[in-house]
Amino acid sequence: MSGLIQVVGGAVVDSLADPAMLLVARRSAPEKLAGLWEFPGGKVEPGEDPQAALVRELVEELGITVRLGAELPADSPQGWPLNERAAMRVWFAELAGGEPRPLQDHDELRWVPLAAADEVLGLPWIPADFPIVRALLGAVSAPAGRSST
Repeated sequence: MSGLIQVVGGAVVDSLADPAMLLVARRSAPEKLAGLWEFPGGKVEPGEDPQAALVRELVEELGITVRLGAELPADSPQGWPLNERAAMRVWFAELAGGEPRPLQDHDELRWVPLAAADEVLGLPWIPADFPIVRALLGAVSAPAGRSST
């Protein structure tokens, strides 16, 4: 066991097939993160599958059900480093039911256009999420269905 706390995050988009908008969440707690934007999600419980944890967290935090898509690849199998104790795996997720509301740990939700990279990158993100945002923007701007071979 790596000893890292496993966290999961959802890159909630308007469409898995052709994402144009990303749902972001502004933290209301803890105080040191209040006002910063993040991917909604949370900790994986012991014995819980990471994808099941993400589905559960999005219901708890935003009141939505989702269809999960591809995982946004990180350099490590544990995911994107958040700090020395935790790493986050991020999946694309498409809204399947419910109206997103900031129910827990957030005070605002916002849909941002993925084509407006400057607008997305201009939000005050939690510092650990910033590299994930850059990778996500690169992934959605890459031509779909093209092979590098």
